[in-house]
Amino acid sequence: MKHKILLLYSWLVRIILFWLPDMPLTMRFRGWLYGLGMKQCGADFWVAHDAILKDLERISVGNHVFIGNGAFVMGFVTIEDEVQIAMHSVVVSNNHSSENGSYRYGKGEIGQVTIKRGSWVGANCSLVKGAELPENCILAASSCLTKKMDIKNSVYGGIPAKLIKRLD
Repeated sequence: MKHKILLLYSWLVRIILFWLPDMPLTMRFRGWLYGLGMKQCGADFWVAHDAILKDLERISVGNHVFIGNGAFVMGFVTIEDEVQIAMHSVVVSNNHSSENGSYRYGKGEIGQVTIKRGSWVGANCSLVKGAELPENCILAASSCLTKKMDIKNSVYGGIPAKLIKRLD
């Protein structure tokens, strides 16, 4: 029952505040409202007007986090402090499986997605079940992160994402 109420709540927050412009005050207010239903939410959480957050009770967000336009966040997701997620990125901890030769009716697989402190997810990226972006890393635009990465202070990119360079 709590899940259904929070789905309605997140929809309500999005619909009521959608028409407000993306300026610091309104993005912080959206973040604060979303944070009320979240597992954990730090201070100064900003959410753009057309970002979609579902499964609020499974999302943890640290301090000074920004989620950009058109981003979609759902499932068991942990976003640590000072992370920014650019526009049209997808962060989802669920994945599909095939059953009887079809993905349509296969059972879903649930995992965890973690974005560590100080990282930046570029535009149009996907982070799926099992993905982990280390501290102070960049996920290059249009990349797909599918597994845990280990090297901090780096740039990852591609489909699937791999180490491009270290920032040391």
